[in-house]
Amino acid sequence: MQAFLDFLRFERRYSPHTLVSYQTDLGQFAAYLKSAYELDDATQATHPLIRGWVVELMQENLDPRTVNRKVACLRSYYKFLLRTGAIASNPMLRITAPKMAKKLPEFVPEEALNGLLNSFEFGDDFAGLRDQLVLEMLYGTGIRLSELIGIHAHDVSLGAATVRVTGKGNKQRLVPLNPTLLRVIEAYQASRAQEFGAAAGPLLLTDKGEAMYEKFVYRTVQRYLSQITTSKAQQHPHALRHAFATHLLGKGADLNSIKELLGHASLAATQVYTHLSVDRLKSVFQQAHPRA
Repeated sequence: MQAFLDFLRFERRYSPHTLVSYQTDLGQFAAYLKSAYELDDATQATHPLIRGWVVELMQENLDPRTVNRKVACLRSYYKFLLRTGAIASNPMLRITAPKMAKKLPEFVPEEALNGLLNSFEFGDDFAGLRDQLVLEMLYGTGIRLSELIGIHAHDVSLGAATVRVTGKGNKQRLVPLNPTLLRVIEAYQASRAQEFGAAAGPLLLTDKGEAMYEKFVYRTVQRYLSQITTSKAQQHPHALRHAFATHLLGKGADLNSIKELLGHASLAATQVYTHLSVDRLKSVFQQAHPRA
């Protein structure tokens, strides 16, 4: 199992968060094999044994997404074992994951979000400019939380109006910056230099001048978005990424361009936003058409 995790870490370059999830899932699976079948070697697990674990997970009333993630982990693990010659056949071939209801992503309504960003007084001090930049960057570029805190000062090019973002698998892409975001970045950089000196290192810093971390961003986003929405799902950094994509599509942007901006590996991941757009169209139609 450690060889598999090392493969994911060093060759596939999985994120630390994903690695922790996979390590937890494999540990739980190994514990199940030991307690249920007194089996210490996961390479000896057969299809019925694995199926028994999946059934037990479903009987625990776990979220189907959680069960699917654990099944996906085992699929990757046994493919790795097969490829490295540790097993002769793949016991996962006939394992089926529970069906999941399609859940559309939550996003903040355009009017409410623009109202917050345009009218709220964030302040001209370092903390105010930093908080504003967090919100403007997430909504203005659609980047992920991990990508946001991974941005370094040298990744931003004010002249080219772009930011270099490092996404999943260490893949880099250039994302354009809108004029409002450029102004916020310039003001923040000036305040950052005055407060903490040299501009090298991570772009976003905490009040103590340390590198930004995930919980700090979560709290910042929730503090401001809670003023315009009571939905917890809409007070999440990822909700701003969803808003970015949904609002672009609503304004006529093509799906392939949105895919590139979001850093999706395939168009299938981006197509969920077409459903959101259709729902919006239906809503407008029902409200506005005389015979609706």
